[in-house]
Amino acid sequence: MNSQLEKINLLNLVSDINEYKNFIVSEMNDHVLRIAVIDGEFHWHEHDTDELFMVLEGELLIDLENDRTIQLLPGEIFNVPAFTQHRTRSNGRTVNLCFEKKENDIDGIS
Repeated sequence: MNSQLEKINLLNLVSDINEYKNFIVSEMNDHVLRIAVIDGEFHWHEHDTDELFMVLEGELLIDLENDRTIQLLPGEIFNVPAFTQHRTRSNGRTVNLCFEKKENDIDGIS
């Protein structure tokens, strides 16, 4: 995690990562900013607060509990409402940001 008053290049942080990795980049107030690299799928889960995704590179698919899939491309965002079953997946290396409350941290992975 980065200390205050430093500039961060998000894509440089993950340039050498090609398999699943999800970690906190920064904390602000009661929220965290996570960056994730995904190539494949993550398990179904839910949180008790909203979770916002933003794609930096690749294509992120977010499957929702009602058989709906959201496709996110670079520069696009989507908010998963609290208590909504969802999973993230991709068909190739994808880099995304996730903005969420600190309490959503489940074993270091969201």
